[in-house]
Amino acid sequence: MPTPPETSPAPVTIAQIKDEAELMQALAIREVVFIEEQHVPEGIERDAEDANAYHVLAYQGGHAIGTGRLVKLPEPPAGQPGAWGQIGRMAVLQAHRKSRVGSKLLTTLEEEARRRGYNGIMLHAQLYALDFYKKHGYQPVGAVFDEAGIDHLEMHKRL
Repeated sequence: MPTPPETSPAPVTIAQIKDEAELMQALAIREVVFIEEQHVPEGIERDAEDANAYHVLAYQGGHAIGTGRLVKLPEPPAGQPGAWGQIGRMAVLQAHRKSRVGSKLLTTLEEEARRRGYNGIMLHAQLYALDFYKKHGYQPVGAVFDEAGIDHLEMHKRL
């Protein structure tokens, strides 16, 4: 009996969210990761920035598996010149973690920040994700703080 050919996973693609249906997919992923897994209160996870943010979805095999967003900060972090963006709400479904989906989301959001002429990016990293962001050139700033009951560090990257 012939052995079946090895199937490699479908490639991951990242695309800007184009309509409300896609935004609902992103919110559903965030609900699973932040509200269900991490017990973040829904009132904190959803905010007014969603209406103005640049959102992306990661797809694999036709399914949305991850998301993230970029918003323009009203002013740059203390001591930093120019316009800055904030990357946030980075979430990848558990079955797809460790397969570079987060890196692809982050790189795509950074490319959009550069396209918009931002001088840098600020984000709030959960402590377990510090090494991930450090590998992408982010530096921790300040002390650990609590956000939604989870320890975070602010991180910056100049573009």
